[in-house]
Amino acid sequence: MSLGLVGVKTGMTRVFDESGTSIPVTVINIDSNRISQIKTNERDGYSAVQVAYGSQKESRLNKALLGHYKKSNIKPAKGQHEFRVKVIDDDMTIGADINVDRFKAGEHVDIVGKSLGKGFQGGVKRHHFKMQDATHGNSVSHRALGSTGQCQDPGRVFKGKKMPGQLGNVQRTIQNLIIVKIMPEENIMLVKGSVPGHKGSTVIIQPTQKKYTPKEIYQDKDTKEVLAKESKKQESPDDKVSEEIKAEASSEESKDQAVIEDNPVTQAQEEATDKKVDK
Repeated sequence: MSLGLVGVKTGMTRVFDESGTSIPVTVINIDSNRISQIKTNERDGYSAVQVAYGSQKESRLNKALLGHYKKSNIKPAKGQHEFRVKVIDDDMTIGADINVDRFKAGEHVDIVGKSLGKGFQGGVKRHHFKMQDATHGNSVSHRALGSTGQCQDPGRVFKGKKMPGQLGNVQRTIQNLIIVKIMPEENIMLVKGSVPGHKGSTVIIQPTQKKYTPKEIYQDKDTKEVLAKESKKQESPDDKVSEEIKAEASSEESKDQAVIEDNPVTQAQEEATDKKVDK
């Protein structure tokens, strides 16, 4: 029940953490998200935010969609998706852009996409059925289902029976995926693990419904340097006072040593004392 993003699955790659462990990530490009409509409880019966994504030629859209985009005063989009929200914030206005920095590294998200279509498949591949024997007179029935009918009482096959048919090309949701890195300059998000869909397919990213503890699993060298500088700036005042005291003490010692070296009488006394100690 919160605002999300619509992106394009670009492919997969990997990044390496501090220990050198390879982290497989999916690259998602956030393709120009902007708000095209806001629905409220008073007018529409529920509160939601409609997000338009991508760009499209006007010649490829019908008059209804063109009128909808012109009313919102935004460019024609490739598509749109609606996010149910509990509260409509002040920054949620028609035409406002939604950037990838709305999410942060370490957050968990649910990603919705359409799985790969694999065409018409048999029961063994589609439902993981066990194959029949390859011997004992079995002929051209190694991957067949076998008996599927019922007794004389129903006299038919029940609906929903696992049988051959189309595999894939259905909407699937992968829950609780971790955001590894956010690249606001390129509008790119790196998510740990696999995401449903083929390269170039549209995916919907929204905050997860599960409870979790946010934790960053990857940091750049630049980020580490910034954190180190901040930690130095945030040193305790006691440490600074102790360092100043040490510096003053060392300066006083150096001054005393310089005075002793400049005074020849003091040097002679020290040499005489050293000779007595040696005897």
